[in-house]
Amino acid sequence: MLLQLAELIDMNSTFTNPSSTELKALLENIHTIAVVGLSPKEKRPSHQVAKHMQQYGYRIIPIRPAIDELLGEKAYASIGELDQPVDLVNIFLSPDKLTPVIDSCIKHKIRAIWIQEGIINEAEALRAQQAGITVIMDRCIYKDYCTLVSATRQD
Repeated sequence: MLLQLAELIDMNSTFTNPSSTELKALLENIHTIAVVGLSPKEKRPSHQVAKHMQQYGYRIIPIRPAIDELLGEKAYASIGELDQPVDLVNIFLSPDKLTPVIDSCIKHKIRAIWIQEGIINEAEALRAQQAGITVIMDRCIYKDYCTLVSATRQD
């Protein structure tokens, strides 16, 4: 099945992130973020980023097997177990572990995926885009929030 999907993607395609304007609009219009790979260890980047985004007013839904609760929110073992809608899935997993997450995002009609800074899997990003999902890859949602949204607020 992956080969069939790969054949649908133009082999000359290259992944491109949305523009800064589009990223800012996305960040201003989402409210609930499911974080796949959210670590309970406070010093891990996934924990720090999720905690900061929570402090900025986003609802964080942890996706982490064998954890009941994190950051004051019920944790789920997978995207398929979510019992509530999410606006965006933020992924903190190695590139070789993205395929089942992308499969689940497509199946559950997730509208936007943010693949965290340092994580690059162009084939999976393109596959998600082909399914109609907005995809951001190899960028930090927290850094982009600080640069694009927080810095421009007139509070």
